[in-house]
Amino acid sequence: MKTNLFVSIFIAGAIICSCNSRSDNKTDNSSENFILQQPDGTLTLRLEKAVYYNNDDDPSGNTAEWNVTITKTGRYNVWLSSATRDTTDLNYTKDIKVNLQDSPLEASKEINRIVRNSNEVLHPYYQADSFMGSFFVQEPGEYYVQVISEKIVSEENGKESDNIRLMSVLLTPQTR
Repeated sequence: MKTNLFVSIFIAGAIICSCNSRSDNKTDNSSENFILQQPDGTLTLRLEKAVYYNNDDDPSGNTAEWNVTITKTGRYNVWLSSATRDTTDLNYTKDIKVNLQDSPLEASKEINRIVRNSNEVLHPYYQADSFMGSFFVQEPGEYYVQVISEKIVSEENGKESDNIRLMSVLLTPQTR
């Protein structure tokens, strides 16, 4: 009887330990895919860290997605950074769509500022930043950000002859 009790306790302990180690591994693996906020609250989402979905039939459906952890609540301005040769026109065919969870932003193809001597791009390109709008984050937590545009091109699929390429999305906290 004591042997059966000892064996049962041993098996129960082994099951509990194996379940705990599985859930710990799952959390560790999923946390590697999240982008964390910088101390000032900014989130920089670079295209090379995104998950891509390319649509060969309709490139305007190309999508980049990131998983982010937002620790500070409030309103965030959304900026797109592009590498371009033409500083007067971004040459996007369709509007760019940005989604935070299920909250959409859709904006036209305007250049709001040109960053001279940017370390992000090499000559003959310039960095062009476009303001998209803002999102309000009510609670800290894990979110996904999605951008849909024909100018989302992975490094492997990019062409030297392209005049413009989307580089990153910035979420910057609004200050009063």
